[in-house]
Amino acid sequence: MIRLGAVGYLNARPLVYGLERVRGFDIRYDIPAECARLLHAHDTDIGLIPSIEYLRGPQPYAIVPGAGVTSNGPVASVAIYTRRNARDIRTIAMDSSSRTSVALATVLLRREFGVAPEPVSMAPDLDAMLARADAALIIGDVALFLNESTVDTHSIINKSAISNRQSAIAKHDLGELWTRSTGLPFVYAVWTGWPGAATQADVAALQQARDEGVAHVDEVAAAYYPDDPERQAVAARYLRDNIRYRVGDEELEGLRTFYRYAAELKLVSFDGQLRFFR
Repeated sequence: MIRLGAVGYLNARPLVYGLERVRGFDIRYDIPAECARLLHAHDTDIGLIPSIEYLRGPQPYAIVPGAGVTSNGPVASVAIYTRRNARDIRTIAMDSSSRTSVALATVLLRREFGVAPEPVSMAPDLDAMLARADAALIIGDVALFLNESTVDTHSIINKSAISNRQSAIAKHDLGELWTRSTGLPFVYAVWTGWPGAATQADVAALQQARDEGVAHVDEVAAAYYPDDPERQAVAARYLRDNIRYRVGDEELEGLRTFYRYAAELKLVSFDGQLRFFR
């Protein structure tokens, strides 16, 4: 029996579609950071962990090939919110439930805008975060459904757009910024495990679950928001238009690039190698 640590967020649900009915998997759901902690502690065998955590394990992990949570352009659910120009951000409140998003924000703010804001770990409450810091990093379902009437959704690339609108809150989509900056997709999470934890049949089952989930995003959204048709519609559109689940050569190049950038900032060490289950 494989102890599988899965992320409970909407964007990860297509990767586990139907796995509850597959023999050989014992699934538990947690936030991304907890999935990583459990894997590092050997309390799970394979986890859908933040991609940065692949480099933080106690020994080299293996990646399940071909499956992960990625974007190529706007992701909609990983964003920095601020009333300031990006170059004026000095403090940032971080929703630390996904360490990849924290690392991505750190990398992009430094590389694109030359700033290294002091991080403050906080729960994902936009008003409270912006009362304490110049900017807020919010991820997942909370970011996806923040009230659009109070947020201007435009790219952080437009550095001067909010210079004269100090009362407005701008949402800066980090998936969009990454792809515009690098020309590559971004990989948020991958199935990662202890070497030898998965057979070829187990890997095939995880890949099959991905394929089934991608083919049934309307059902995934309906199950996630069973009593809210409006959210179901938003969720299904998000799963179709913003999130991708296949990790190919381009995604792997994006992952290696992220690791190199994070290593330059001494957030991790990276030897240039990615290791996979075979």
